Amino acid sequence: MVEPMPVTSVWLTCQQPARDQRRGRYVSATSSHPGKMLPHLAAHAIGAYSSLGDLVFDPMCGSGTTVVEAMHLGRQGIGMDIEPRFTALAAANVALAASQGAAGSGQVFTGDATGLPGLVPASVVGRVALVLTSPPYGRGTHGLVRVTSSGVRKRHHLYGDRESGNLAYGGWSRLFDGFAAILAASYQLLRPGGFVVITCRPVRRHRDDLIDLPGELLTVARAVGLLPVQRCAAMLAAVRDGRIVHRANMFGLLAVRRARDGGTPVHLVAHEDVLVLRRS
Repeated sequence: MVEPMPVTSVWLTCQQPARDQRRGRYVSATSSHPGKMLPHLAAHAIGAYSSLGDLVFDPMCGSGTTVVEAMHLGRQGIGMDIEPRFTALAAANVALAASQGAAGSGQVFTGDATGLPGLVPASVVGRVALVLTSPPYGRGTHGLVRVTSSGVRKRHHLYGDRESGNLAYGGWSRLFDGFAAILAASYQLLRPGGFVVITCRPVRRHRDDLIDLPGELLTVARAVGLLPVQRCAAMLAAVRDGRIVHRANMFGLLAVRRARDGGTPVHLVAHEDVLVLRRS
């Protein structure tokens, strides 16, 4: 018999636009990463599931949000990414945080996280308090909008080369298998009772085909031995006077309008699921 999940809670993580959350705290080139975690979301998770001086690890760190926010909260942040251009970007953000007097420390490594723990210092194994990460969704949900003379275009919506091994390419089966391997490897870094926090959202592959990514990743996490603790909702919209104010881009709005015009009752996604699990 599977034990019930505890009551869901809501994190008000997007009360400022994402660009304002990053302004002055991250280098300008950070906008080139297609799938950035919200800084306020990362900070909330780090504050809730780790303590001063703890080790916080992100096996798919991208532009380094987890590491940077850990540093500003007095933790030791460690990040890894399979793409060198992103670890270079994360390293630049770590250097900026250090120059701003962040109380913690940060390290970034390039490598495939399925090869842990051999890719990080041996002193890390069994000592990580929190693994905080998010999977790549592919180009369907990421990127920035730019208006040009020829129309509206997306930019910064692609990961690296398809041969790089990035899980953004290769389909859902490969994503789930790869994420399972990364979680299993990261499990070895966790201290007893350490937490894993995964942020993700449902993904619409076609107009009438919604992928329950949070549910699939919860199944994957259970399969590698992690125990569910809580399932939360991190807002991707502002709350003003009791009303939801969405922050969806033009492509998101157009997709919803087209689906509704075709008779599918689609709504904008206004939150990310936050899966909280722990090592026994």
